[in-house]
Amino acid sequence: MPARYDVIGFDADDTLWHSEDSFHAVEARFVELVQPYVDTGIDVPAALRATELAHIPIAGYGVKAFTLSMVQAAVTMSDGRVPAAVIGEIVEAGLDMLTEPVRLLPDVPEVLADVGRDHRLALITKGDLVHQTRKVTTSGLAHHFELVEVVLEKDADTYARILARLDVAPPRFCMVGNSVRSDILPVLSLGGHAVHIPYPLLWEHEHVEHDEDVDELASIKALPGRLR
Repeated sequence: MPARYDVIGFDADDTLWHSEDSFHAVEARFVELVQPYVDTGIDVPAALRATELAHIPIAGYGVKAFTLSMVQAAVTMSDGRVPAAVIGEIVEAGLDMLTEPVRLLPDVPEVLADVGRDHRLALITKGDLVHQTRKVTTSGLAHHFELVEVVLEKDADTYARILARLDVAPPRFCMVGNSVRSDILPVLSLGGHAVHIPYPLLWEHEHVEHDEDVDELASIKALPGRLR
């Protein structure tokens, strides 16, 4: 029986390996460090998220943008009172995130090998080019993918460009990822297919209200059966 799809696209962060938990841990430490220098009544996490969103058009996504946002938010919220030592610890936390080992999610290598027997595979991830490339190359998974794309944004135009490069029609493409906003809705809008595999944590910016009927799995282990 022929495969339903020609190409399966995979998100990387929080689909193939852990990512958001590191951001949450560093954000919690950021709050501990900065709170003593901030006036009562200021919501430190909310101010940091607002700074992150403001930086997206300038710095994009990823650890480097997140670290820059933490530094600026710390200085702004504290009206410059935050000590240099605290800024130093914030920067060090960002550097640690950039060099931490890739932590694969359960069953990922086996699923990629299985799905790859019947389909061409592509990795489509959003974020910093240097950091994302490092994670791909050190993950041990790069050989599964015909194409690896690190993109500035995951929107319909980006997916259309990638599908054209892969020479695959949208109905013959299926995207797999943890974010409805970035991995599911843009692909559906092109006439493609998508499978949502939620991760326990999701960055606030990725939350989206939608009316579409989204195909969802509890874990990536069930993906081969769903595709077939």
